[in-house]
Amino acid sequence: MDLLSRTLCQPALRRTAWLVLLMALSVSGLRLLTTYRPLPVIKTAARVPVAAVRVEPSDVPVGVATEGHIQALQSVTVRTQVPGQIQTLSFHEGQMVTAGQQIAQIDPRPLQAAVDQDQATLDRDAANLANALLDLARYVSLVGKGLVSAQQVATQRAQVTQLRATIRADQAVLDKDRIQLSYTMIVSPITGIAGLRFVDAGNIVSPSDSNGMVVVTQVEPIALLFAVPQAELPRLQSAIARHGLTSIRVEAWTAQNDRRLDVGALAVVNNQVDAASGTVMLKALLPNAGHLLWPGQFVNVRMITQIVHGGLTVPLAAIQQGNEGAFVWRVGPDGKVQMQEIATMSSQDGQALVTTGLSAGDVVVTDGQYGLVPGRKVQVAPAGARGLRNSGTDTLGISP
Repeated sequence: MDLLSRTLCQPALRRTAWLVLLMALSVSGLRLLTTYRPLPVIKTAARVPVAAVRVEPSDVPVGVATEGHIQALQSVTVRTQVPGQIQTLSFHEGQMVTAGQQIAQIDPRPLQAAVDQDQATLDRDAANLANALLDLARYVSLVGKGLVSAQQVATQRAQVTQLRATIRADQAVLDKDRIQLSYTMIVSPITGIAGLRFVDAGNIVSPSDSNGMVVVTQVEPIALLFAVPQAELPRLQSAIARHGLTSIRVEAWTAQNDRRLDVGALAVVNNQVDAASGTVMLKALLPNAGHLLWPGQFVNVRMITQIVHGGLTVPLAAIQQGNEGAFVWRVGPDGKVQMQEIATMSSQDGQALVTTGLSAGDVVVTDGQYGLVPGRKVQVAPAGARGLRNSGTDTLGISP
């Protein structure tokens, strides 16, 4: 046996040889795995879930949305016109009072005494005039007989004229004091709501009191003041020229825009534009029969200048902005979306009035536009679906 044969026969050397052989086979297999490339599998792109609405024609109001404040049409501070003590107050705070209704009574006795005195003076002077007229008649009959001189007749005529003037003066004083006496019964000059009273019965009041007795504010109808941009003036003036000022409908809404408080009509367009703000002030009258509007209250205002019959609207959420302007994703009959450029006229209540670009019956995407490309197939989610995969949420797919 030669040296090589003896060496391979040793157990330790045999194990080493086997290990070397296994390592060589492992390296060869690893090279095969790393260089293996499976054939590509062609997958069909899944439909993108979106929310969409169908565009339907309807009557769409067009106008301006802004803010305004309520102002009383009339507000009067009731004051006494004669000094005196308040005997009674004939109203309750917050009460609706009518024009001519008694508010308070001032002690009339001092002025009543003055009227009585004036009447007595008038009666006395009337009696003197009657006596002077009798004397004048006698003097005239006697002057022809030479028993009375012409001078006496002339003097008596002058006396009659003087007494007649005195009676007219007495009557004027009597009328004046009667007017003053009528002022002791204080009445409301307008129909409105009585506010908080400033005095109580028993107090002495005078015309010089600064606060007066109570403020009465008219609330039916009531005024609404609001400003609109000067750019709206041409459209507003055109609507007024066609249909008249009172045809412009004005609505008052709550601050949350969740409830309409009243509906009225435009009454006044101010005669100048505010140069600082570029707006023009408008005034509307609202009936306010339910007293939901109160002076000083701030409200949201919607002024309707025209009604577009058969107008097409889309939700504001459907409108996207691109390099060429506004567009929507329109879903075709084949389920593929395309970018459709549009032009809008106005927006209200989350809806935009579309003037060009869409037709009745078109379907536009309102949610899930993220990642859409022209020609991509979409799956329109059922109404009320949430969590669209491409709407920016971390929920995959459509959840009910």
